Amino acid sequence: MITLFIIIVTVLFSLAAFNKQELMYKYNFNAYQIVHRKQWYRLFTHAFIHANWEHLIVNMIVLYSFGSALYRYLYIYIGDNLLPLYLAVYLGGIVVSSIYTVYKEKDNFNYNAVGASGAVSAVVFTCIFFDPLNKIYFMMFVPIPAILFGVLYLGYSYYMGKKNVDNVGHDAHFWGAVYGFVFPILIKPSLLMNFFDKLFQF
Repeated sequence: MITLFIIIVTVLFSLAAFNKQELMYKYNFNAYQIVHRKQWYRLFTHAFIHANWEHLIVNMIVLYSFGSALYRYLYIYIGDNLLPLYLAVYLGGIVVSSIYTVYKEKDNFNYNAVGASGAVSAVVFTCIFFDPLNKIYFMMFVPIPAILFGVLYLGYSYYMGKKNVDNVGHDAHFWGAVYGFVFPILIKPSLLMNFFDKLFQF
């Protein structure tokens, strides 16, 4: 239910921004505005607007696919406070995935970003933590273990973040994923042993 609510809110805000570019400008991620003009709300609002339909649809499909699984895993392995925990993964993913870029781009007035990719990465990697051998379809067709997908994803995001040659927030992908993977351990350290038990169940 919470996943669907987040999707609806994100779609509505994105549609509004598609039609009014001033909303895109006002609520996007701009590290200069955040640091120098104290517009801290941008740390959250940028995740609820997207650059175009393709960007929006991909993020929301991935969120829908993994969001219900995340809720189920939280219920199985932690068991209570499900809504606050789910929001901590998603909203925490928005902020944590942005912190490095705030530092990196704080003096670059022209750097702007939008999208929920950091938060969605957090959701995906929390699911990978709970079930590392579950199959994820690489390139949408090739089933591979989730942990292998995770390693490839992190490596690619780190490499592309360093190259900085396209218009994709690879740093947000990387740090959102790291946050999502570490989050369950911070909440319940004993879950780390569960991860290794699952990982070596060949």
